[in-house]
Amino acid sequence: MSLAFDGLPPLRDVVARHGLDALKALGQNFLFDLNLTQKIARSAGSLDNHVTIEIGPGPGGLTRALLASGARKVIAIERDTRCLPALAEIGDHYPGKLEVIEGDALKVDLAELAAGEKVRIVANLPYNVGTQLLINWLTRDVEKPFWASMTLMFQKEVGQRIVARPGSNHYGRLGVLAGWIADTEILFDIPPQAFNPPPKVTSSVVHLTPKATRLPCALADLERITQAAFGQRRKMLRQSLKPVGGEALLEAAGIDPTRRAETLSLEEFCLLARPQNQRRG
Repeated sequence: MSLAFDGLPPLRDVVARHGLDALKALGQNFLFDLNLTQKIARSAGSLDNHVTIEIGPGPGGLTRALLASGARKVIAIERDTRCLPALAEIGDHYPGKLEVIEGDALKVDLAELAAGEKVRIVANLPYNVGTQLLINWLTRDVEKPFWASMTLMFQKEVGQRIVARPGSNHYGRLGVLAGWIADTEILFDIPPQAFNPPPKVTSSVVHLTPKATRLPCALADLERITQAAFGQRRKMLRQSLKPVGGEALLEAAGIDPTRRAETLSLEEFCLLARPQNQRRG
């Protein structure tokens, strides 16, 4: 049997040997191209001084790239028990460097898992839970984020929403929240044919790092304002913001009430979310 760059069998052989057909119910799309998994691992930055957490490793293509690139330790969270034997083989190849946790990432507190160490989260996230996972991590202790960076793969449309700026069709609550907490960028796209089975959409790898300083406002207030504003995004702000103060709120912030949510900058949303400007409707 021919071996891959890391001395392990080719990923397709591993998948065939263990009978690991991708399950649609788990949002699985396996990335077989080891050149791409290595590119994702490199994009995460230096991994030798951090704990690296991977979500949904599946048969371990990205896991192998992370370890081969010099990761000090990888904690992989996988809910599909069929994949555990394949991951165990990787752990044997990299003694003491891979910890596999069987479980649902939506129910795992990564901050507790990190045990006080800053982590880099690197993952090809399942499409069906990727956005919720990101929001969970972004909003976990925003004053002192537990993560040093996140390098995550999403559907391209979700990636565009994460990095969107005012005036974009993709600009919404996710872009405001992510932009308030982190510096965000799309690093590169990955075409459907790189996966097995091929998804119907292009994927994007997004990189996030915590902002050194954030604009002053509280997370709960920002979430409340953006929920109201984008909940009726086609309407003028004086109408969509009625439940949280309407025109009085906008006047206090010095914002034209005839504008719409997608035109507001992050700075303006934070101004609306500041307690001294809020008026209960």
